[in-house]
Amino acid sequence: MKRLMVGLLATLPLDVLAAEPVAQATAAAPASLSGQLTQLVLGLLLVVGLIFVLAWVMRRVQRVGPGNGQVIELVGSRALGPRDRLVLVQVGEEQILLGLTPGRITPLHVLKTPVNVDSSQPATPEFAQRLMELLGKDQKDKK
Repeated sequence: MKRLMVGLLATLPLDVLAAEPVAQATAAAPASLSGQLTQLVLGLLLVVGLIFVLAWVMRRVQRVGPGNGQVIELVGSRALGPRDRLVLVQVGEEQILLGLTPGRITPLHVLKTPVNVDSSQPATPEFAQRLMELLGKDQKDKK
């Protein structure tokens, strides 16, 4: 079989053998380069899109799952300093006031009657609420 191939190649003119691969390589190079670049960009967009979709799904799943089966629920929180906080936690029917420091969690008080929090109004920290007021005043002054 090799002898037949060598014999066929020997009968072809040398300019045909040399011209065809060069012509194919020069004609195919720009098309394959742009094709590869397009394929690379589309693959990258697909992967980035998949990451965003999975992140969205994870957020949705985490919101649905833990709320129903959780025994411990955070009712409220207040910063006392840069690293110290007071946290009100609901455990079953009981509410516990906890003091949080960087190295310790201390139960401060167990409430006999649970505190009812109005869930229709979102709890915003004082700083964020004050900032929104200032931004609202600035926008009114500019109009």
